[in-house]
Amino acid sequence: MSIRALPMPINPALLKHADERRQSLENRIADQITRFAGSMQFVYLHVVWFAAWIGFRVEHYPFGLLTMIVSLEAIFLSTFVMISQNRADERRQVLADHQWQTVQEEEHQNEQLLHISNQILELTQAIHALASARAPAGPTGTSAAPTQGPGLGETPGS
Repeated sequence: MSIRALPMPINPALLKHADERRQSLENRIADQITRFAGSMQFVYLHVVWFAAWIGFRVEHYPFGLLTMIVSLEAIFLSTFVMISQNRADERRQVLADHQWQTVQEEEHQNEQLLHISNQILELTQAIHALASARAPAGPTGTSAAPTQGPGLGETPGS
């Protein structure tokens, strides 16, 4: 049985954060301790330890030394739990910052697309206006529409 390592994140912001975190020896030690303390191997080790302590009669009831050791361990483990929670908060903050940056970039792109769309609309309107101004006027003063052949019910030459 081995303690599984945390999977590598795929988010670029989390990858960068994990690399920065691995650069500190303290962080690596805290991560290993919290990974082990949060495993079933930790539970099994303690079951064996307590059973051996009591079974081999290392001390007599009420197990004052064992109680003190377990109390100190609980103090340290609670500290490592808080370190782990802080680490999780840092990861959430990194994700939130990355998502905010992505939203800002998308908003900027949308504004650019809207600006380009408005330019295309203005150019299209200018082309239509220019085409309408250059079209020859028909007998009624309107622009002549191109003939498309006979309509419904019409025969050629009628």
